[in-house]
Amino acid sequence: MNDLLVAPTRVWTPSRVLVTRSAADLPHTAEIIRRCEAAGVSDIDILSGDRLTGLRGESERQTYAMAKETLAVVVAPPSARKPQPIPPSADWRIDLAKGCPAHCQYCYLAGSLSGPPVTRVYANLDEVLDGIRTHAGRGTITSGTDERGHEGTTFELSCYTDPLGIEHVTGSLAEAVARVGSGDYGDGVSLRFTTKFDDVDELLTIDHGRRTRVRLSVNAEDVANRFEGGTARMPARVQALCRLALAGYRVGLTIAPVMPIPGWREQYGQMLADVRDAVSDVPDLDLTVEIITHRFTESSKDVLLSWYPATKLEMDEDARTAKRNKFGGVKYVYPRDTMAEMKSWFTDELDRVLPDAQLLYWT
Repeated sequence: MNDLLVAPTRVWTPSRVLVTRSAADLPHTAEIIRRCEAAGVSDIDILSGDRLTGLRGESERQTYAMAKETLAVVVAPPSARKPQPIPPSADWRIDLAKGCPAHCQYCYLAGSLSGPPVTRVYANLDEVLDGIRTHAGRGTITSGTDERGHEGTTFELSCYTDPLGIEHVTGSLAEAVARVGSGDYGDGVSLRFTTKFDDVDELLTIDHGRRTRVRLSVNAEDVANRFEGGTARMPARVQALCRLALAGYRVGLTIAPVMPIPGWREQYGQMLADVRDAVSDVPDLDLTVEIITHRFTESSKDVLLSWYPATKLEMDEDARTAKRNKFGGVKYVYPRDTMAEMKSWFTDELDRVLPDAQLLYWT
């Protein structure tokens, strides 16, 4: 690992916390409030009902700003507690929260979550995590497969949030990692999540049993600096990856969203070289790679432009290829030739720079 010291990223602390009536008396809520108070949050409101109100400002920008400063402690309904298939990442999706405090101008959640982008953390953590018990051994992505069967039944924690980004004030991620690590749900299960944050100190102290894979979301320097506001910078993410690997975690790279910016080969090549140098001395390294190209929908574009009206993010339908899913939805991806060129380059470069890394998928 390089000895370069990277300044830690300032952790996100909400300006206000809203606790719904149904969540107020649950044990995990007490831990969330304790953490928020320890972080200096003074505006903690126990609501008289379960409806979140007062979330809209006088404009879309003001509503966005207010929402990004708010943490809501709520109860996950039965529909949100039932694990859902999440190919090609994992067997099942488990949601500890919905919403993210970062300011990524291509936000994956835009258009998929209704209302202002408040971060909602689930207080009924026992019920949420019980899906691991009920669905162990029941997957098709890793469970029973030749290529990834050693991971057991996998549960993805970062579909609708960045769990490390809010861990400072929730404690949900540490609790999940500790329970799975201790074998509470059996030996044949594992967790996985992706993060753009670097506050891994608490995770390093947990007996994780090597049953959690932490993937750092990485990108070209220009993409990360321009479009990923409120997150750890790239050197800090790479350093966090190394620290986790040295602590025995299985780790990974989520290279996303890949964009063919000017000089993309050089920038992505430098990023991969930085990772190689950082983990070169890690014993028993287990490193995977997932690559996701940038895409958008009409609805997500509309939401993103309301949040970031001055964005320089390319979202030109005429420069893209329309791709339909089985439900009739349309997303705009890069043209076939561009996709083929990038896939070929990444495959070759990974073989050259990180030959022991396992490429799980390209999309």
